[in-house]
Amino acid sequence: MDKILEYMLEEDEGFGDVTSNSVIDELDEVNAYIVSKDEGILAGINVAKELFESRKVRVLFHLSDGCEIKKGDLLMFIHGNARDILLVERTALNLLMRMSGVASAANKYVNLVNGDVIIAGTRKTQPAIGKYDKMALKIGGADTHRFSLDDMLLIKDNHIAVVGSPLDALKKAQKNASFSKKIEIEVETLEDAIACVENKADIVMLDNMDYGKVSDVLDELEKRGIRQNSLIEISGGINEDNIGDYIGLGVDIISIGGLTHSSRSLDFSLKIDK
Repeated sequence: MDKILEYMLEEDEGFGDVTSNSVIDELDEVNAYIVSKDEGILAGINVAKELFESRKVRVLFHLSDGCEIKKGDLLMFIHGNARDILLVERTALNLLMRMSGVASAANKYVNLVNGDVIIAGTRKTQPAIGKYDKMALKIGGADTHRFSLDDMLLIKDNHIAVVGSPLDALKKAQKNASFSKKIEIEVETLEDAIACVENKADIVMLDNMDYGKVSDVLDELEKRGIRQNSLIEISGGINEDNIGDYIGLGVDIISIGGLTHSSRSLDFSLKIDK
């Protein structure tokens, strides 16, 4: 089992589940089920299965990641030692609820854009469980963007602050990075966007630009005949109310940090059925 999952269980168990060990006989076996008290997209069911099976609890039935769920739906049915089930319960539910919340938020935005633009997450994930946040994004239909710092080059404002200018940073990256790594650069002005596209950055991110500024950049790229040089990503200030405006501009990617740092967890519950 993943070491992160092992740590989650160890952290919750401490020196032992004193409640269950005090009131439940050691050999008691029960049936139990996880039920949804919410609606959205299910994500993390295989992770929950792995957690229960690590304690030799049998998973007799479960729905599939990516399916739509509603209040009252049976998500998983299990059988095993009562103490073991209750030991795993909170860890499994916490991760399952969070992942389903991230997947549901991602799916909502994916449906809003209807395939006209890529919806992507960011690295604004929960510490230590970023891989599960990314897994949830993918289940919800969004692009994961970078998993870690070694996936691709993403030159951000602090890199530029050290180097001096976006164009200088881009040229250094193109000189020093492996051919196998894409280079993305974050810009905040029309002039920097034009310069980086002219110099063929793989992706140019228009950071925190409003509708008017994004429109100006794209218009200027078309006028100069260089729009095809780079993918154009926008990030910052995009929400359910204004995302439709940006789709019509012709951007390629919309990245939304809120999918992982602010999504509401769905509400699930585990019940014993002795």
